[in-house]
This record gives sequence, structure tokens and C-alpha cells, in this order.
Amino acid sequence: MDIKVKNMVQPSMDGMDLSVSPAKRMWILAWNSAAFKFGFFIFGALMLTALVYPEFSSVDPTKMNYRARLLPPIFVGDWTSAHPLGTDQLGRDLLLRCLVGLRYSVLIGVTTVVLMFILGCGLGLVSGYKGGVIDTIIMRLTDAQLSIPMIILAIAVLGVSRPTVPAIIIVLGMAGWPLYARVARSVTMSERQREYIRGERVLGASDWRILFLFIAPAVLPPIAFVAILDVARMMIFESILGFLGLGVQPPTPTFGNIIADGRKYLINAWWVATMPGIFLLVTLTSLNLMGSAFEKARNQVLKGEH
Repeated sequence: MDIKVKNMVQPSMDGMDLSVSPAKRMWILAWNSAAFKFGFFIFGALMLTALVYPEFSSVDPTKMNYRARLLPPIFVGDWTSAHPLGTDQLGRDLLLRCLVGLRYSVLIGVTTVVLMFILGCGLGLVSGYKGGVIDTIIMRLTDAQLSIPMIILAIAVLGVSRPTVPAIIIVLGMAGWPLYARVARSVTMSERQREYIRGERVLGASDWRILFLFIAPAVLPPIAFVAILDVARMMIFESILGFLGLGVQPPTPTFGNIIADGRKYLINAWWVATMPGIFLLVTLTSLNLMGSAFEKARNQVLKGEH
């Protein structure tokens, strides 16, 4: 008599089978979250508009038109106006300027986080895996960097140099890597004691192969939600620097310098400073929704493993 044995798949506490890696489970749980989908939709719509609309518009966001200065948005003034969000004190279209500002803000935010990720995770992996003197040196550098507030360091460096997009990215990236180094070090110290890592050493795998093929993927889940939230944080820092005159320089529009120019007209032309603020608020909210979804998914996966 033939007996058919069916493989039983044991589900974890998050409802998925345990054969799926924790990192993959985290991505699936985050994507299935309503908060993540909503945030992703809003952020995607904003970025698509920012990339497409200025390219097909016949209006130059830097062109001045004194005859059209301080025109109100269409929902306040003339619904037939060619400027949906109004114009600024020099007659420049606010919608176009906000969309171009969004481009620069996201570019600086994402690129800065990538730089922080590469530098911080690289040092954290080496520190956690090697230990000893190397670990001590890297961690003391991390402590020294953490003792200097990011915005103070950025103001000090950019105040004596010409603020350009690459300079802003490098300054913010060099100031923000310690958090990634600490997280990567913590995960690495935990992973290097596992049996499969010992097995790789017995089989003759090099340290670099173990670090980048086995330990590095384990660092990604706890770093993912930190990186998304950091994009929002870097966008805020970029706006602060722009407001102080230390960001991307005019006539290139950014949220910071648009708001700085518009603060003089808050009484009679409130939309000049308010519209870029609304764009920044909506963008940051969408990123925070996605980051929170990743954090919730990670906690759910960790709970299912214990």
C-alpha cells in the first residue's frame, strides 16, 4: 500500500511559511500594508509630475515677468489664470518652481542617504566582523562624529565654501553615516556567531565573501526603514540650508529659498511661502508612511522568529 507523505509547511506568526527569508517576508508585509501603498502612490505621483510636467510646460520656472508678479492661485483668484498656484514676487510660476524644487530636494535626499548607507554600512560590517583594534578605532570615530550636530557641521562647512549640490550631498553624507555604522555593526556581531557562518569558514570562504554574500543581506532589513525616514530627514536639512542661504543657490528653485523669499510677503501674498511648504509636507508624509510600514513589518517578522 502506497503511502503519500505531504510536506507540511509550518507558518510563522506573520502568516508566511518559514522557508521565506526574513528580509523577503519584511518586504512582502510592508508592501501589503495600506499605509505603504498610500504613501508610495502619493510619492510616486509627485515624482512623476515633477519629472514630466516641467519638461512639457512652455513656461520657464526662472523667467521673470513683472507684469504677472504676485498673482494668486486659481482657487483664490482667476480660474482662467495660466499659473495654477500663482506667481512669486518676480512673476515666476510657483507650480513649476515647486516641482523643480521637489526634484532637487529628492535628488539630494536620496543621494545623501545612499552615500551614508555605503560609508556607514561598509565601516559597520568591517568593525563588527573584525573586532579588536579595528572595531575600537571605527567606533571612536563614530562617537566623535555623533558629538557634532549635523546641521551645525553643514552650516560651518558650507558657510566657508560655495554651496553646490555635490557639496551639500557630501557634507550631509559625511555627517550622517554613524547611525548606519552602528546598526550594521550590531547585526554583524550577531550574525558572525551563527552556524552557517562558521560552516563557510570551514569550507574556506574568504572574509570578504562572507561579509558581502552572507552578512550584508542580513543588514538590509533593519536599515531599510531607517533609510526611507532619513530621505525625509535629509530633505528637511536641505530646506533648512536653502532657507538660510546655504543651499542650492538662486536662480535654481528649491523649497528652502522659495520659502525664504516668500516670508516677506506672508500678509498680502501668503501663497508664495505656503505652496512649497505644502509640497514638502505632503512629500515627507508619504515617505514617513512608507518608513513606518517597513518598521512595523520588521517588528512583525522579528516577533514571528521568537
